[in-house]
Amino acid sequence: MTGTPYTVKQYLAGDFVVSAGSVLFRDHLKNTPSNLQICLIYNTTTKSYQLPKGRKDRGESIEQAAVRETFEETGYECELWPQRMLTRALVPGQNIHDVVQEGDGLVEPIAVTVRDYGEGTGKGTKIIWWYITKVIDDGMQVEGTLLDYETFESVWVDAGSAAERLTLEKEREVVQQALEIVLAKNSQPLEN
Repeated sequence: MTGTPYTVKQYLAGDFVVSAGSVLFRDHLKNTPSNLQICLIYNTTTKSYQLPKGRKDRGESIEQAAVRETFEETGYECELWPQRMLTRALVPGQNIHDVVQEGDGLVEPIAVTVRDYGEGTGKGTKIIWWYITKVIDDGMQVEGTLLDYETFESVWVDAGSAAERLTLEKEREVVQQALEIVLAKNSQPLEN
């Protein structure tokens, strides 16, 4: 057997959980942070701010999980928001070397977080795929979307200050990445 020149980690089915979440935007008027808001989750039990996210259901795509979990935890109906962004995903039918390309109208993940809880914890490894979403319909919050054990409140904050409110550094980086993509590109309008 020969090895590879790079580090390989493999997780078997019972050793990992696939999760998805998003950075949820609203009020996109002039493509500036002062007109853009991001929805954060305030966990009233831990007194911490976080992004909406959760585990993928069986048979559900990762994209569907991101939208569903964002809705369930925030109460705001949303959809993936197409962006101009960098990705390593191929254009269908294209077979090129692994390179970073810029594409328009993409709804690809903007980040992936891997949380390795360590052996003996019973939690395994959590892999979280992050997307950019936007509020749809009338933008009104739907009541009763949280699970019984969830103690969350949705908090809209100015996009430019959202990252500093988050408790986890890696989630701050996700928000910074999302904001950079949304402001730098030519995203499709926020309104439907």
